[in-house]
Amino acid sequence: MKVTVNRKAHFNAAHRLYRPEWTDEKNLAVFGKCSNPNYHGHNYDLVVSVTGEVDPITGFVMDMKVLKNLIKTEIEDAFDHKNLNVEVPEFNETGLNPTSENIVVVIYNKLRPRIDAKHHLKVTLYETPRNFVSYSGA
Repeated sequence: MKVTVNRKAHFNAAHRLYRPEWTDEKNLAVFGKCSNPNYHGHNYDLVVSVTGEVDPITGFVMDMKVLKNLIKTEIEDAFDHKNLNVEVPEFNETGLNPTSENIVVVIYNKLRPRIDAKHHLKVTLYETPRNFVSYSGA
């Protein structure tokens, strides 16, 4: 039988949505207030879902302590109270625009190698209570 376990997490981060090759006017037209040169922040909520067969010995799909620690070390420690554009290599070093869509893919890519390949992984990121994105691989 397949079961999905979910772990919620939270981090606060600042970012700016913009294309450096565009004028300030074009960035404002496309990204609105999110293109503020002084950045802005969000209180992100994260749900990491792992689906798989229940182990007949442990009764676990995945040990939730292990999942909790992965999220803390790979995501919370890396993103919490950071400026995503400036302090997070996945955005800073690549020029990747830190939209919610790109952030959720980065989070997935950081977690996927650390979770058994036999398990299905889905990551849902809430930028606000009403705006959220999900990613579960290509």
